[in-house]
Amino acid sequence: MLWVTTAWGLCFVAIRWGLEDAPVLWFAALRALIAGAALLLVAAAQRRPLRPRGPSWGLLTAMAVVNVTVAFAAMFAGTAGLATGAAAVLSNAQPLLILLPAWWFYGEAVSVRSAASVVVGFAGLVLVGVASGGGQGAWLSLLSAVAVTAGTLMSRRLSGTDLVVAIGWHFVIGGLLLVALAAAVEGAPAIAWTPRFVLALGFLSLIGTAAAFLAWFRQTQVARLDLLSAWTLLVPVIAMAVSAVLPGERPTVWSAVGAVIVLVSLALVTVPGRVRPGPWPVTPSTPAQVATGPRGSPGSCPWTARD
Repeated sequence: MLWVTTAWGLCFVAIRWGLEDAPVLWFAALRALIAGAALLLVAAAQRRPLRPRGPSWGLLTAMAVVNVTVAFAAMFAGTAGLATGAAAVLSNAQPLLILLPAWWFYGEAVSVRSAASVVVGFAGLVLVGVASGGGQGAWLSLLSAVAVTAGTLMSRRLSGTDLVVAIGWHFVIGGLLLVALAAAVEGAPAIAWTPRFVLALGFLSLIGTAAAFLAWFRQTQVARLDLLSAWTLLVPVIAMAVSAVLPGERPTVWSAVGAVIVLVSLALVTVPGRVRPGPWPVTPSTPAQVATGPRGSPGSCPWTARD
């Protein structure tokens, strides 16, 4: 998760650079399509079946719509309308947004401290949005966070499938939908294939998307979603640290204060506290308990019956 969050933090800088040479939606579509194609090429080279086993095409399409089409379009448009650091903070509100859904759908208990952190964190997000001028860029960045949260929740349903193939197809489907949207909104692509753009697109597609999302979705199968998502608190820290040294990217004082509030609230979620029992055994005493846990709970324990 350290290298995943570092890659995602640098993605916001790469997006800012790439938008100087390409329209928002076409840039987002290229990111998704190249990432999907790369994963499917890896699957083909490893002789994996290219037809996903387990999840339905309906699930993959739903994930593609929220996690790729909506999330990428909103993320790129939000970054175009905000400073890099502010966009990174607002687009990575997932740790705050996922607490209640993870409890509702997967029985991951929410403590009073975590609930209070959500309230404080949202106050910080509002402060960042207002200090950044609010408006369309802030709302689009928050929409991106909501969409990524929905995609993370759906990814639990991929348990038992070939993640390389499934994630590759979900990027391809989402990318094709972005192409249709870009053609309707922006017309024919007007892209300047400068070395800067090629470098930014290559990093975004291969490192920040194909590799990082594959690692991320693997972790969603074996870890609590609230604690896993809390790792993304490092994303805006990295993005703001890098953007602070770029010309024209200095964050305002109130944006920095809001970002600190968000990071403190997210840190509170990860501070170890008293263990609370969940809906499944935390330390199974027999292999049968591991193998036959309640549906949705395999992610809570990475062991297998053989182990």
